[in-house]
Amino acid sequence: MIDNSSISVPIFIESRYRVNRKRIKRVVVDTLIKNGAGGPAEVSVAIVGDRKMRSLNKKYRGLDKTTNVLSFSQTEGERQALPPTTTLFLGDVVVSYPKVIEEASFEKMLVDDKACELIEHGVLHLLGKHHL
Repeated sequence: MIDNSSISVPIFIESRYRVNRKRIKRVVVDTLIKNGAGGPAEVSVAIVGDRKMRSLNKKYRGLDKTTNVLSFSQTEGERQALPPTTTLFLGDVVVSYPKVIEEASFEKMLVDDKACELIEHGVLHLLGKHHL
């Protein structure tokens, strides 16, 4: 079982967006623990604008549009056994803040709640849990 101190969550937020960093880290840590991720781990989170999200979609998915969240796994393919002191770099979760605002408004929820919902969704993808 992992704890808060063995999980690193580097966070990049474009300067014009106001997001609660502690809450982002908490949702990543809670999602990893709840889903049985073990050992030291790292998940990076980026909160970006629609232009950046569209650029990422175009480059990596061939889609010329923006989406609410993207996950970039660093562990796709066969998993290798790592020594217990080695940090497992799970990957990156990228969230479009303008999409968060739009969806939160439509769903009548708080912006921070919607951001956390999308971050959790992205982390679950990094853990290999995909849409059913």
